[in-house]
Amino acid sequence: MLKPKMLKTGDKVAVVSLSSGSIGDNKNLYRFENGKKVLETVFGLEVIVMPNALKGKEWVKNHPELRAKDLMEAFKDNSIKAIFTLTGGDDTIRLLPYIDFDVIKNNPKIFMGYSDTTANHFMMNKAGIISYYGPAVAVEFSMEENIEQDIETVFKTLFDYNEELELKHYNIAANDPADWSVRKLQYTEDLKGYDIIQGTGISSGQLLGGCLELFIMINGTEVWPKKNEWKDKILFIETSEDMPSPDFVKWVFTNLGVQGILNNINGIIVGRPKEGKYYEEYNDVLKEIMRQFGREDMPILTNAHFGHAWLWHILPMGCNIQIDCDKKTLKLVESAVSKI
Repeated sequence: MLKPKMLKTGDKVAVVSLSSGSIGDNKNLYRFENGKKVLETVFGLEVIVMPNALKGKEWVKNHPELRAKDLMEAFKDNSIKAIFTLTGGDDTIRLLPYIDFDVIKNNPKIFMGYSDTTANHFMMNKAGIISYYGPAVAVEFSMEENIEQDIETVFKTLFDYNEELELKHYNIAANDPADWSVRKLQYTEDLKGYDIIQGTGISSGQLLGGCLELFIMINGTEVWPKKNEWKDKILFIETSEDMPSPDFVKWVFTNLGVQGILNNINGIIVGRPKEGKYYEEYNDVLKEIMRQFGREDMPILTNAHFGHAWLWHILPMGCNIQIDCDKKTLKLVESAVSKI
């Protein structure tokens, strides 16, 4: 896997709308403006808005080819060092016919987003570059207060070269703002930390995964990895604000089982579900599916911080990560970015 170069102060970062274009609507532009301000003042980046990113919900919905063009042009532009998504949605899979995988492979750079952007991450994986499952400009970066842990995560993952980086559990959980116009997270104590629901010892492998609901959109397409391409991977999954039922999780994991994927991977990392809903039920489903497919040995770490869980760790898809079941720790065991 090709590893993009680390960011530095003054670098240009392109902003794209690959899923929903709702942030371009007048009522939501303040979310972009606040996210832009954070990227500029906290991280010292120069924000470049791609031509179609803020044209509004209907325009973006009706022009997947232009969304893809924005993405391809951002990759081609040598002055742009990273590409960040504005928000998620449920439509980015429609970009697939317009993606030039050679353009991505020949111009590796940091690409970051989550949720519906899972489909884009699998596009990056097919092109052979590491991508970054992490915060979006008009969501996490747009909060009125960015807490120390989240700021530190961005710097340590994207701006620094760390041959090892522990992804600590913060012992707190955060839920969506009660009022999005105020954009302040609601924090609660979470003393259980990482939860090992099965498995012992240490397991490691390259990260591969995303938002579980997207698996049903990309399964069977050209970006869905073949059975052998899952060999020795660490699957990471989370669920969205739609809070899918435990039955949905059962159906998706049953599909992974019959594909032979569960017999090929080395472990699973599960993000804390939105508002903690179905936490125990999801855990029970996973253990039962592992029993059915003879993988009671599979290390499974749950209650992780990434994606919709807020308090984000950035997961570099394609990098090696280590689960220590006995110590209940999670650690990247190679740098997420290259020095040169």
